[in-house]
Formats: sequence, C-alpha cells, structure tokens
Amino acid sequence: MAEIELLKQIREKASKRKKTIVLPESHDERVLKAAEVITRDALASVITLGNEDKIREDAKNLGVNLQGIRIIDPEKSEKLSDFANIFYNMRKQRGKEIPIEKARQTLKRDIFFGAMMVKEGLVDGSVSGSTATTADVMRASIQVVGMPEGVSIVSSFFLMAFPDKVFSFADCAVNPNPNAMQLADIAISTADNHKKLTGEEPYVAMLSFSTKGSASHELVDKVVEATNLAKSKRPDLNIDGELQFDAAIVEGVGKKKAPGSTVAGRANVLVFPDLQAGNIGYKIAQRLGGAEAIGPISQGLCKPFFDLSRGCSVDDIVNTAAIAVLMA
Repeated sequence: MAEIELLKQIREKASKRKKTIVLPESHDERVLKAAEVITRDALASVITLGNEDKIREDAKNLGVNLQGIRIIDPEKSEKLSDFANIFYNMRKQRGKEIPIEKARQTLKRDIFFGAMMVKEGLVDGSVSGSTATTADVMRASIQVVGMPEGVSIVSSFFLMAFPDKVFSFADCAVNPNPNAMQLADIAISTADNHKKLTGEEPYVAMLSFSTKGSASHELVDKVVEATNLAKSKRPDLNIDGELQFDAAIVEGVGKKKAPGSTVAGRANVLVFPDLQAGNIGYKIAQRLGGAEAIGPISQGLCKPFFDLSRGCSVDDIVNTAAIAVLMA
C-alpha cells in the first residue's frame, strides 16, 4: 500500500509539471500502451520514435489511441544531420573521433536519437530499455547526455517503500566499488533526488560496520573520507557517517552511538559503501522486511535518461516516466 500511495503522489506531482518525455522503443507494444496512459493521465507530453506508418498500424492492431502523441522517425528527421554533427564533434573533443557517416548511423538508432533530444533540450527526459540492453542505454547516456560538472559517477538508487516510511538506498545496482569521491557524489545525488520524489528533507547516512570510530579499518576510512567530501561539497545537506545501520535508523541506538548527530536515528537516505552491501541490503529489505522496491533509478547525468528492465510492465514504464518528470 505504501508503494501505491507513493506512486500515486509521484504521478499527481508529475501531472502538474507539464514536461515532455521521449519513449524511443515504439516497436515494443508495452511502450505504445504506456504512451497512451501517460498522455491520457496528462503525466507528460509524449514523443515516440520510429516509422510512423508502422507505429500507427501497430497502435491500431493493439487498440491504442495515439491522439496527442507525437511521432518522429529518426531516419527522416530534419534534425538527423545536426545531431550527427554534434555527436561527431563531441567524440572528437574527447579524443575518440569517428567517421561522420558512423556518427550519422549511430544517431539513426532510436536510443541515441532520444539521448540527443534530451541533450539538446527538445525533451525533458527519456525512458528506454524495454528491449535495449542496459549496456546500450548506459552507453547512450554517458556518450550523449553526459554528467554535469562536479559529478564523478553515474549511479542508481531504489525508493524503498515501507508501510510507515520511504527510504532511498544507493548504490544498489551499478557501481561495484566506488572510491571516496564517487561515494560522496552518490550520496549527494541520492539526497537531491529523494527530496524531488518524496518531498521530504533528506537525512543521509554513510553506512559502515563502524559508528564514529568504533572500528578501525581501511574500509571504514573510505566511508569517513566520503562523508567529509560530501559535507564539503554540499554543506547545506544533512550528511553524517560513518554510521552502522542501526545507528542510522533507530533513534535510541543513534543517540547512544552517535550523540549530537543530526542524522543518526532519523536517516531516510542510506548510502552503502559498495555494491555488495547495497544489493544485499535492498533485497533483504524487500524480501524479509516487506518493503516495495521502486527502481533502480538512474542518476548522476545532466538530465533524466532512464533504463528499464526488459521484463518491465506497462505500469513500470508509466511510473518511470513520472519519476523522470519529477527529476527533470
């Protein structure tokens, strides 16, 4: 029920923002059905990519109403040449020059064309991956959309909805062993996105097996360094560490183990020190703790560019689009 209520709130907020989302994979019937729902519920304006005749034929066969949905064929688009030139120059500036014709062929691909629409501000975000691999989606996101200055890593987080509270867990899906600077950036990105999606003030706990020097180890040192870096980069955020899990979320334990901490005992953003801990942690919360896991949600890019599971449902696509709207 907590998940349903949270997603209802996200959809309601999205409907007020008047953003535009591109859904590149129009050859997937789930995408066309999701586009209809997003448009019907006014969550966002939708653009989908592909051969217009094929899309309209598929929609007719599926009983999908395309009214209000814009269709762009990358191969016929007047933007294709401009996009190819932009991509060619981007690669050249990074010392990874490719022939202009290869740039053009790359931009004919729906995922990359959608990514360039995001980069150039023609849409506010992209949701894809229902048929494309995560590797392809991540490649387009990093090569085209890029990361903002001062952010060192693309990461992910889960919204973990319990009956009485929503947490954000990071990074549980992307980075195996982030260094201290990367861990700090993951913490900052997750804090900002937690507030965007839940409306709550973030209280960020940098998790470890130690609380405030109770253990000494190089793994603890990384978390301590990451905490200090995050605080120095964003002094406006409530961030503290190193904290054990119980000290982070249980008020009584937090007061005993970390007296004076503004985060201990009240954390709603939990940053795990590495992927093993994060992935295990969110699955324990989901399978034994009964939490509903929403995600993984990509972050750390200049603009929202989300990757779906290839086993996603129509509702998953709709909800991810609504989240993209709030993160735009």
